[in-house]
Amino acid sequence: MGSKILMTMSAIYEETANWMNENQGLLSTAIFVLTLLIGWFSGIFSALRRKPKFKITTIEGPTFCCTYNTGKKHNGFDVHRTGVALYLSISNVGSAASSLGNIAVGYHWNIHPFSLEWMRYALGWFWLTEQSIALEDFQVHIGNSIKVFPFLLQKNSLLPSVIDNYLEVGRIIYGVVYFEQDDSWGGCFPKPRYNKVKVKIRVKDVFGGSHTKTIWIPSLSIEEARKFNPSFGNTFASLKNEPLPHDELNNNLQSPDSPPV
Repeated sequence: MGSKILMTMSAIYEETANWMNENQGLLSTAIFVLTLLIGWFSGIFSALRRKPKFKITTIEGPTFCCTYNTGKKHNGFDVHRTGVALYLSISNVGSAASSLGNIAVGYHWNIHPFSLEWMRYALGWFWLTEQSIALEDFQVHIGNSIKVFPFLLQKNSLLPSVIDNYLEVGRIIYGVVYFEQDDSWGGCFPKPRYNKVKVKIRVKDVFGGSHTKTIWIPSLSIEEARKFNPSFGNTFASLKNEPLPHDELNNNLQSPDSPPV
């Protein structure tokens, strides 16, 4: 029985050796193709694993929300606008480099249930997807000096800055982004809670990846917001040539021809 098994194995080995000797070209081609396929698939999987990953944090400074009246009316409701300033730190903790794409901010409207707008913008997020151009730099007075905060994507007027939003792995950039919500009325403004507003920051990279961060930021009055930027909230007002009531009041108080109050 054992000798028959040995004879069978010997015959199989001999037939295999003869086949390999007779088909060396085919075997070499098959090994080459298999090697290419393994390298191709491993390269694809390696590329899929290499992705940018942005870590988003806020820095102490001009990070706040402010809703202010425009002095107009719409169907009996006061018309207001909302401005949001975010002083962001964005670092690439992923495995591939990328540039910043679109930056957006979302928040929940302060409207009553149970309308379609409530489901969409109070339970869900209302997004500001386009940044506004700030008319002046964000700044703060420290004694007799002024600290100017850099913009993230807008050039500063008081700083010799160059915009560079390309993030190598391990690189970090920081700066202010600014948004204004156009004319709104009723409860179409961020819902405050204990003088804070919940916002969601969304940063997209150039590959289409989305990176988000949800935080609570202070809700300030227009007077408090102007301490960080004298022109806060004035972008749409300037474009429409419609001064805000706050600015008109201050101009009247400062005018030498105005009657005593």
